[in-house]
Amino acid sequence: MVSPSISATEVLNSKSDGKKYITSEELKKHNKPSDLWISIQGKVYNVTDWAKEHPGGDIPLLNLAGQDVTDAFIAFHPGTAWKHLDRLFTGYHLQDYRVSEVSKDYRKLASEFAKAGMFEKKGHGVIYSLCFVSLLLSACVYGVLYFESFSIHMLSGALLGLAWMQIAYLGHDAGHYQMMATRGWNKFAGIFIGNCITGISIAWWKWTHNAHHIACNSLDYDPDLQHLPMLAVSSKLFSSLTSVFYGRQLTFDPLARFFVSYQHYSYYPIMCVARVNLYLQTILLLISNRKIPDRGLNILGTLVFWTWFPLLVSCLPNWPERVAFVLVSFCVTGIQHVQFTLNHFAASVYVGPPKGNDWFEKQTSGTIDIACSSWMDWFFGGLQFQLEHHLFPRLPRCHLRSISPIVRELCKKHNLPYVSRSFYDANVTTLRTLRTAALEARDLTNPDPQNLVWEAFNTHG
Repeated sequence: MVSPSISATEVLNSKSDGKKYITSEELKKHNKPSDLWISIQGKVYNVTDWAKEHPGGDIPLLNLAGQDVTDAFIAFHPGTAWKHLDRLFTGYHLQDYRVSEVSKDYRKLASEFAKAGMFEKKGHGVIYSLCFVSLLLSACVYGVLYFESFSIHMLSGALLGLAWMQIAYLGHDAGHYQMMATRGWNKFAGIFIGNCITGISIAWWKWTHNAHHIACNSLDYDPDLQHLPMLAVSSKLFSSLTSVFYGRQLTFDPLARFFVSYQHYSYYPIMCVARVNLYLQTILLLISNRKIPDRGLNILGTLVFWTWFPLLVSCLPNWPERVAFVLVSFCVTGIQHVQFTLNHFAASVYVGPPKGNDWFEKQTSGTIDIACSSWMDWFFGGLQFQLEHHLFPRLPRCHLRSISPIVRELCKKHNLPYVSRSFYDANVTTLRTLRTAALEARDLTNPDPQNLVWEAFNTHG
């Protein structure tokens, strides 16, 4: 499958072994949606048309276009995916293909895990989690329908929030094809527990989450760090970077500067209502012109949520209790939003596209593990082992604790960071990061933070 856009230089690069070669610099030229090439283990593939069909979406391929992506391919694909590459082969090999020592060790480790069957051994955690979620949801509904006590109703709201937390972990597993035995069942599970029960589209989650994994902690490529005007983890965002993911400018105007200047105070309140933004993002995606896999099923599942949830809330006796019930459920799930931000907000950030040749290094620098006892694994859903998950996203969560010492030793061997903090310390570090950016925002042009209110008001009316 040879592209007509091959240059004369590329054609002439051949060796006595009969193979045709191009250099990394020549490969970089094929980095556009209309001309998209990648290299895997030194073989060059034309994925221009395949990007439109790629189950993981086109964003990961576009972000890594014109590069060797071997480590990322290994991380996200099972062994059965290799056979599909042949039809995309251009006939060219990468002339200056090299493998770093850390990549060699990473690939060896991934191979050992695969041979041990760890990617297929999912354990019984899914069954336990489903039973626990069913119990929580049943208790919530029972408390709302059969009790008149305000305290019981608020407890029911808290149980619903806890159920949503656990469902989010299951949805995350399904999105990474970890939960069920086949892709079809994982898709069904994702839509049922994501769209129908939580109201958050699995299509939206995959769209943003795959981009996050590929471009971990890139300020302009990773959507999980793009929260202006409310939050900014780095002063680099003050230059109004352009979000490659959203295709728009992340404007840092006086209103954003005002919010960011107080973000170390507003962080926890924002996390308590962060769920509202997820509902909004789901709706905006589903009504957009963007190509969305299974749009109809995603819309149907979301409508199911917006049917049962308002009905449940309407069963409460009065509006004050209804509002309080919703706020309590949102506040409980806010704990999970805090956890997700702890894993990345205080880690190293960078500006620019991800690089295929430093996959392992970027994951270690952009993630923070949360140290906890094994009996708390259920509460964090396995994502307290954030680095382990980022390195091996297809690995079921039941194995993450067991591979943690191996990953730690590999980081030590190559002098790479392995950051693991207690939940408390991670909160302190995150607040310190937000406060540092807040103080820098205050000092940009106006040393008096009180005047920020008037400046923001005058700008936006």
